[in-house]
Amino acid sequence: MSDSYPPPDPNVTPWSGPPAPQQGGYPPYGQPPPQPYYGTPPSPAPDRSNKGLIIGLVAGAVVVILAICGAGIGLLLAYDDDEPARGTSSTPTLGTGSTPGAGTVPTPGQADPPNNNSMTARYSSDLANVCEGSPILNAAPYSGPAGAKAYTFSNNPDRPTSWSSTYVPSDKSYYAKGADYQKVSVVGCLKFDEGSQGAPKKCQYKDKAEKKVTIDYVSSRYTLTFYAARTAEKIGDGGTVTAPTNRCPSFISYDKTTMRAYATPDSGTIEAALDTFLS
Repeated sequence: MSDSYPPPDPNVTPWSGPPAPQQGGYPPYGQPPPQPYYGTPPSPAPDRSNKGLIIGLVAGAVVVILAICGAGIGLLLAYDDDEPARGTSSTPTLGTGSTPGAGTVPTPGQADPPNNNSMTARYSSDLANVCEGSPILNAAPYSGPAGAKAYTFSNNPDRPTSWSSTYVPSDKSYYAKGADYQKVSVVGCLKFDEGSQGAPKKCQYKDKAEKKVTIDYVSSRYTLTFYAARTAEKIGDGGTVTAPTNRCPSFISYDKTTMRAYATPDSGTIEAALDTFLS
């Protein structure tokens, strides 16, 4: 045996582990040697009081989160309750037929009058409906003659409710093109005066088959009245306009049953009336 190792301790059994380290010799007689210690010490048992504290904190956090969510929902509901309902109004909308107070008289250019025949124009010819009492909702409001644009229409003696466009001089400030019908605020209506027909003038023409036909060309009179296009309210009188038959026109439209045609209102008289009213 080698002398470099101390002799085995007869007090230590092979399964008890290595002997305690030597610290300056053997322990005093009668004192047991210190027990060897190996491995990681077990974790101390959790304190029940700490476990209760943790559970309490978690429960408190959940309550706080629920309270915050509830407050957020409450704020959203409160906002919805406070926000005014959209699309509602206590003021009548133009053209809806709401009845104003009794005795209310509309002023030209203001709110449209209650009228079931109100309509939105799509073409310039739609403004002829003003002569039948229909307000045009998308026409320009009438605020006075200065700067106003005008159309004129006349009815047909054979068809009183049929209105056709009549002459408006293009060099006048009140002239409006067909595409500019929404700028028109004045409509002049030339209504045929019943019983004003004169003696017919015989005019010779050829029909589509090149056959000669004789047409009774009839003179008459019309009454010109001005209306606000947007309200169909009367705003002025244009006086009487004659429809003379001094000469036979180069082109004529006639009734094939009666072989009769009516003269159109005199353009010069219409122009003079427009100049007077819209000056």
